[in-house]
Amino acid sequence: MDLKYIFTWIKLHWCSSIKNNFFKNTYFMIERQSYLQQISDLFRTFPVVAVLGARQVGKSTLAKQFLRQKSFHFYDLESERDLSALEHAQFALEQHSGLIVIDEIQRAPNLFPLLRYLVDTKEQRYLILGSSSRDLINQSSETLAGRIAYIELPPLSIHETVLPLETHLLRGGFPRSLLSANDSASQRWRQEYIKTFLERDLRQIGFDVAPSQMRRFWQMLAHYHGQIFNASEIATSLGLSLKTAQRYLEILEGVFMVQELKPWFENIKKRQIKRPKSYFMYTGILNALLGINTFNDLLVHPKLGAIWEGFALQETIREHNFDRDDCYFWATSNQAELDLFVLHQGKRYGFEFKFSDTPKVTKSMNIAIEDLKLDDITVVIPKGRCYKLDERIIVKPISSQIG
Repeated sequence: MDLKYIFTWIKLHWCSSIKNNFFKNTYFMIERQSYLQQISDLFRTFPVVAVLGARQVGKSTLAKQFLRQKSFHFYDLESERDLSALEHAQFALEQHSGLIVIDEIQRAPNLFPLLRYLVDTKEQRYLILGSSSRDLINQSSETLAGRIAYIELPPLSIHETVLPLETHLLRGGFPRSLLSANDSASQRWRQEYIKTFLERDLRQIGFDVAPSQMRRFWQMLAHYHGQIFNASEIATSLGLSLKTAQRYLEILEGVFMVQELKPWFENIKKRQIKRPKSYFMYTGILNALLGINTFNDLLVHPKLGAIWEGFALQETIREHNFDRDDCYFWATSNQAELDLFVLHQGKRYGFEFKFSDTPKVTKSMNIAIEDLKLDDITVVIPKGRCYKLDERIIVKPISSQIG
C-alpha cells in the first residue's frame, strides 16, 4: 500500500485492553497530498478555487494544510466575529494581500459579485470552502465564470489510510467517525452528526425543512440505496406530496449526502431502464440510519450487497478520477444490467461490484459487453487477488484497482 501521503505517529502500550482498542493511544495526521496538489495546480490558472464537500469531511483541515508557510487571511462565516468583519465586505477584503480564505461561503452568497470585482481589479486570490454543491455552483458560476475552479472533497478513502477495509465499510470516511476510538464511539459521532445536520446545518445552508420530516424521508431513502428511486412510492408511504419528496431528494443531493446515478441508453432494440438509481455518498451515515452498529451487523444485513455496491462505486469513481458526468448504470427490462458504465478518454468501461470471494461470469455481464461494446468489465471484490474470469472480464480487489 502506498503510504507516501500518510504520516502516522503511534504512541501505543501493548496490553490486552489496548490490543482490542487500537486507536485509544494512536494519533493520526493524514495529509491528502493529491488534493493539496490539485489546489496548487488550479491556482496557476484561476484566481478563485472552491473546495466543496459535506460538513466535517475535512475541508478546513485541508485548507490549513495548504496554507502552511503562506501569507493568508482566514474568514470563517460560522464565526459571528468574522461575519461582523464582513458586514462591510469590500472595505475589509480589499485591504488584504496574499491568499484570502472564506469558509462556509454558502452563508454569504452575496459575496460572489464582490469577489469577481476584487480578483479583476486587485488581482487577489481566494480559496473558498462550501458545504453545498449545486446551489453554490450555480450562484458562483454566474458571477465568477472563467475565474473559478472546483474541487469536490470526498471522505477518506481506503487508499489514504492504513485502516482495514472492514473499518471503512462500517464507519465510512468522515475523519472523526473513521478514526474514533472504537465502533461505539464512531456510531455515537454519526448519530450526533445526523441530528446536527437535520436540526442546524440544513437551515444554515438555507433549506427550510422540518427536521423530523426530513429524517423520516432520509431513513426511508436508506432502504432504496442502490435501487431505482421511486419518488411517488416514498411520498405515499410518508404522506408527502410528490413535489415535496422530489425536493427533499434534491436537497440531499445538493449537500453531498446522496448521488443519483443516471441511466445509460444504448441504441438497441431492448427496453432499457430510464429512471436513475439513488446512492448514499457516505456508507457510515447509511449504516447509522439503517441501525448497523457493528461489522457483524453489517454481514447479516439484507442490504449488505447494496451497501458494498455503493461503497465500491464511490471508491472506484474517485480512484480512477472519473468525471461523475461520465458515469452511468445500465439495465434492461429483461434483467441484464451493469452497476457502473463509464465513458472515459474514448473508451467504454464496465464495473460490477460483488461482495464475494469467488465471483462468476454471468449472462448479464456477457450481454453488457456485447450491447455496450465495452472494452472490459472489472468485477470489484473486497479482498483477494487479481485474475481474469474471461478475456474481457477481470476480477480485482478494491485495494488494487489502480495500476
